[in-house]
Amino acid sequence: MPVGQLLIDGLAMGACYGLFGLAVVIIYKTSDVINFAAGEMAMFSTFVAFHVLSIFGYPFWIAFIVALAFAALLGVLVDYFFLRPAKNPTLLGLIVITIGAQMLLAGLASWKWGAEQKQFSIPVSYSITYEPIKGFIISQWALAVFITAIVIVTFMFFFFKYTKMGTAMRATQQNKHAAKIMGIKTDRVFAFAWGFSSVIGAITALLLSAKTILDPGFMMEPFLRAFAAAVLGGLMSIPGVLLGGLIMGLIENFFGYVWPAWKPITAFVVIVLVLCVRPSGLFAKHYVKKV
Repeated sequence: MPVGQLLIDGLAMGACYGLFGLAVVIIYKTSDVINFAAGEMAMFSTFVAFHVLSIFGYPFWIAFIVALAFAALLGVLVDYFFLRPAKNPTLLGLIVITIGAQMLLAGLASWKWGAEQKQFSIPVSYSITYEPIKGFIISQWALAVFITAIVIVTFMFFFFKYTKMGTAMRATQQNKHAAKIMGIKTDRVFAFAWGFSSVIGAITALLLSAKTILDPGFMMEPFLRAFAAAVLGGLMSIPGVLLGGLIMGLIENFFGYVWPAWKPITAFVVIVLVLCVRPSGLFAKHYVKKV
C-alpha cells in the first residue's frame, strides 16, 4: 500500500476518533463524567437509522435525521434517569453508572435487532476513490469524513464562542456552583451537553458503519480508540482531542500495516504510555486541583 494512501486513511480514521473523542470530552468538561456508554449510545442510534431505512423503507436522509433526533433524546434520558438520581456520587460511582447504561443499551439492541451481523449502507462508499495528487488516493468515504469533521468543528467553535448555551456550558465547566449563583440552569446545561454529545457520537457511528458490519458490539473498538485519542490529546482540551485523534489514526494505520497482529492493542499502549508519562495529555495544561 502506498505511503500516501496510508496517510489519507490514517487521517480519515483519526478524524473519526477525534470526533468520537469530542463526544466523550464534552461530557467530561461539562459534568466531570467519563461516559463509558458513549459507544453503545452511538450504536443504538445507528440501529435506529438501520430500522427506519431497512424496515420502514424510508430514504437514508430521513433515517439520518430520525437517528440524530433519537440520539439527542437518548442523551437527555441517560442524564435524567441515570445521572441525576445519584446524589453526590464518587468518580467510581459515576463510572459504574455509565457502565450500567452501556450494558442496558447493549442488551436492548441485542433483544430488538438480534446479535447477528447486518449490512448497513450509507450514500458514501469506501470503494469509490479519487487521486487528486499522484500517490495520494482518497476514498469517497474519507472525503465525507473530512467534510463532516470540518463542519462539526466549525459549528462548535461558533457555538461555544457566540451562543448563550455555549457560554453557559463553559461557565458550568469552570465552576458549577458559581454558574448556579449567576442564574445558569445547570441541569439544562447538563441535559444539553449529553444530547449534543450523543448526536456527535451518532454521526461518527453512522460514518464508521460504512467500513464495518452492523452488530450490537460494532462501536466497542472505536470507543476505545476515541478514548485513547482523548487521553492522548487531553480530556480538557477540545483541539487537543482532535489532534490526538489524528495522531491515533496515523499510529494505528502505520503500526497496523507493519505489524498487523499488534494493531488491536495500539489503543491500550497509547493509553498506558500517556498516563505514565503525561497524565493530562499532550495538548492540555497540567494543573493540580486544590482542596
